[in-house]
Amino acid sequence: MITLNINGKDHAVDADPGMPLLWVLREIVGLTGTKFGCGIAQCGACTVQVNGVAQRSCVTPVSTVANAKITTIEGLSENGDTPVQAAWVAQQVPQCGYCQSGMIMAVDALLKAKAKPTDAEIEAAITNICRCGTYARVRDAIHSITQA
Repeated sequence: MITLNINGKDHAVDADPGMPLLWVLREIVGLTGTKFGCGIAQCGACTVQVNGVAQRSCVTPVSTVANAKITTIEGLSENGDTPVQAAWVAQQVPQCGYCQSGMIMAVDALLKAKAKPTDAEIEAAITNICRCGTYARVRDAIHSITQA
């Protein structure tokens, strides 16, 4: 058994220590907001926050986060009303929406680390892939938050 602190609540999970955190979240804990995309940490659909830092959960062995605070998209806000989520709606960021939970988690972590990132800092920090190409809207949403 491994105890994980997910969204402020402890969960005892019976999982192989090498099992990716993504599958523990989705299949054992039942939090399906974190998505599977590529399985090789490239696309970012599986991004969660570990101790406030954006991390790709598809390649993170569950044993490495046993003493960490894990936040998923479900844990950002009960009502989906964080500044990032509100900006996503206001700027109409999502198209298909599949990558958005991971994108939001990465942007939220960036803004906690850097209150007013430049375009270059956004591009360096947000490496999530959006197949719909909403990158300009993502940048606009970030700037709408930082200028408020």
